[in-house]
Amino acid sequence: MNQRPRLHLLVAILSVASATLHAQDAWDKADRETRRLAPAMLAALPRPVRADLERRGCTIPQVWYQKAPGNVISGHFRTPTAIDWAVLCSVNGVSTILVYLRGRADSVAELGSAPDKGYLQGVGDGKIGYSRAIGVVDSSFIRQHHEWYGGAEPPPLDHEGINDAFVEKASEVWYWYQGKWLRLTGAD
Repeated sequence: MNQRPRLHLLVAILSVASATLHAQDAWDKADRETRRLAPAMLAALPRPVRADLERRGCTIPQVWYQKAPGNVISGHFRTPTAIDWAVLCSVNGVSTILVYLRGRADSVAELGSAPDKGYLQGVGDGKIGYSRAIGVVDSSFIRQHHEWYGGAEPPPLDHEGINDAFVEKASEVWYWYQGKWLRLTGAD
């Protein structure tokens, strides 16, 4: 029996395996190289929020193209009058949006936990970049995006929401209503 076909098959299998490992190495490297800020680097954070982030072991992952610190926002997320803070906290490769009601560390909501690697994407020139971002959205954004894309009907809107985006792909809006966080339509 001729051994050449088996040898060719073995070479092909090894080539595919090598290419797969190389590609995976690139994504692992991009995850390791994602810029993550220590809470101490964000002077605008209320002291109790910063202390809680440090206690949790959080770092704040940054979108690949941003120079200024991001993924830390403040807004009216539960009521139209109180200022709340939201931070994208990464611990052991998993990010969660932490919402500090009135900037207090004893009242924290945890939203949208997901592996950081799931928010990596090709960003051109063979590069891979981290692409999860949070932002503040108002009622007109929420209504407009529901009108454009459908999804769950928004409740009566009297405060802001948190846009949780996979940059240049899609987003959803976290909105507090009647004691719970709703997931509403964001950008598509």
